[in-house]
Amino acid sequence: MFKPLREVWMNVGIEKVDTHKGRTVKALLDSGATGLFMSKSLAQKGGYRLIKLDRPLQVRNVDGTGNSGGAITHEIEVNMFYKGHVESANGCLQTREDRHNFGYAMVGSS
Repeated sequence: MFKPLREVWMNVGIEKVDTHKGRTVKALLDSGATGLFMSKSLAQKGGYRLIKLDRPLQVRNVDGTGNSGGAITHEIEVNMFYKGHVESANGCLQTREDRHNFGYAMVGSS
């Protein structure tokens, strides 16, 4: 028998690349994710510059169905900080607005 799945939340620092103004947010660590994501409302609340994608990216669930959050239409650029590690990254914006969230995949609601 295997253990039930659980969520892992971490406090990480993110900052705007243009002004270097930062804040700490609660981030969901998702080892199955293929990149960074942030809710559009959190990006707008934080004053991050939204970069419109040339084409929307369709989001699929693991079972192949369309994700209820809809297509990804924008991205943002951030610097991320965690325990002395700094990384520049682009994050995709979710269109669903029922949660303020920030999450990322780690390889190797504010």
